[in-house]
Amino acid sequence: MFGGILQYAKLNKFNTISGLALRKDFAVAKAILIAIGVGAILINLEIDLGFASYHTKPFILGGIALGGLIFGSGMAILGYCPGTLPVSAGQGSIDAWIGIAGGLFGGFIYTVSLPFFKDILGPDLGNITLKSAFAENTNLFNLFGFVIAASLIAVAFWLHKIEKSKNNKWMFAGIALAVLNAIIVLQSVSDRPIGASTTYPYAIDTVFGITNNDYFPKIQSPGHWELIFLAGALVSGFLFSLVRKDFKLILIYENWKNHKGNSNLNRIIWAFIGGFLIIIGARMAGGCTSGHILSGGMQFALSSFVFAIFVFAGLLITGSLFYGKQTTKR
Repeated sequence: MFGGILQYAKLNKFNTISGLALRKDFAVAKAILIAIGVGAILINLEIDLGFASYHTKPFILGGIALGGLIFGSGMAILGYCPGTLPVSAGQGSIDAWIGIAGGLFGGFIYTVSLPFFKDILGPDLGNITLKSAFAENTNLFNLFGFVIAASLIAVAFWLHKIEKSKNNKWMFAGIALAVLNAIIVLQSVSDRPIGASTTYPYAIDTVFGITNNDYFPKIQSPGHWELIFLAGALVSGFLFSLVRKDFKLILIYENWKNHKGNSNLNRIIWAFIGGFLIIIGARMAGGCTSGHILSGGMQFALSSFVFAIFVFAGLLITGSLFYGKQTTKR
């Protein structure tokens, strides 16, 4: 379902994500905003009714800020995020497979080097949420929560208006992602939010037996769940592309060609670097686009909103510096 939703609105595509870095395509930003807005209403209602519980990320200041910038930079270069990589790989995107390889290498490097730099990730300010700010006043929390959710949805439509796009698939995809997350977080279903980036260190550490450390036990359970989750996304990418008859092996997409040229080697190198960066950044921050920004944002976690700010800062700055001006005509 996750893979199908992303494919429906092309939110997993290199041109779409790099288009955001180039400030030409706001579909991803709009979908995220409406997903958080709708999801926040649904999930917090479920929590109030006792059907779900909070699963937020702690506000680890250094990791959130530095990790967010690194993640955003890698996302701009790669043109994918940890959750969209397997979907595009299933559709035949060769650069996505290379990004996965870079991400697995990033997971390995993060695991073995964490003891040497973990002090720069702090301080840990704890799990700060809107709910914790209004712990003793449910009515005020509900009021502020609704205002924030409605504001995010309004910003999505404002972006859509200034973009002057007639494509509304981002809206349906965003709502669908919100509903999917609301279903998965139910205690009767998975009792956890959607996530993706833990898969990479979990998979590579398991394969190479790098399990005798303080980090692996922390990622073992979520990593196992997310590995199965992303495997499903990979299969959906392949099956849906077969059904639509648009499966195609491709390395260089239009946005890359227009700004960076036709060199296969150049794209391979940068796709690997981008994959490496997004996993390093995600692991420093404790999550990625799906597991931190989307899932945490729906739970009004301060760490997730701050992470999103740094991610988009890194994305837009890197998009401007890395891609520069268009070098070829369309």
